[in-house]
Amino acid sequence: MKIFLPVDGSVHALTAVHHALQLVRGGLKATFVLANVQVPPSLYEVMVVHDASALDELRTSAGAELLHAAEAMLDAAGQAYESEVAGGYPGNMLVELIENYGCDMVVMGARGMGETTAPLGTVAQALLQDSPVPVTLVRPPRPSGPEA
Repeated sequence: MKIFLPVDGSVHALTAVHHALQLVRGGLKATFVLANVQVPPSLYEVMVVHDASALDELRTSAGAELLHAAEAMLDAAGQAYESEVAGGYPGNMLVELIENYGCDMVVMGARGMGETTAPLGTVAQALLQDSPVPVTLVRPPRPSGPEA
């Protein structure tokens, strides 16, 4: 089984990676595809930088940095994976990557970096609607104790 793990650097995304590793520890035979999608540059970025290749390099570097913690988790667990940083609109590009890599399922955080109050992030909603394979949404554990 090939599990697709969208990673944006958020705690939610890393919680999903942890969940996928728990599935493997429970006996599931799997490999992984880690993906980060960098949105297209804004008009401001294009006007300031003037160099499309420099913008691409910055985005690729930023995406690779966001994948680093998830890669370290999979390395520590001795699991095989592929990584990709892609450019485009996350909902559409992630569906394309799922198909390109021949993934069998998606495990992802329910919310990402930009989401704070919505129960589901916009990318999670897009994948629930458009993914060609089953999607498992993972939420971080709720805090326990008097503050909860």
